[in-house]
Amino acid sequence: MRIKDGFVLREVAGQGVVIATGEASENFHGMIRLNATGELIWKALTDGKTEDGIVAELTARFDVSESQARADVADFIRQMSDNGFLVE
Repeated sequence: MRIKDGFVLREVAGQGVVIATGEASENFHGMIRLNATGELIWKALTDGKTEDGIVAELTARFDVSESQARADVADFIRQMSDNGFLVE
């Protein structure tokens, strides 16, 4: 799975935000603010990393257990998928 074309992560006033560009902006008119964890997951999905790879990155970078990282990644992916930001 990966991020759907037309959604990009940008930094605005020191905050990571996702915005829609091109055709994607016809259906999505807002922006999503991401914390550091969300940014890491978004970038990893953009790079085509697997859920296991993302979990490994989270546990290496943050003081979080593997089970918590796995739950966070699954929740983030579910939310992004439910809102149409991901493609298989």
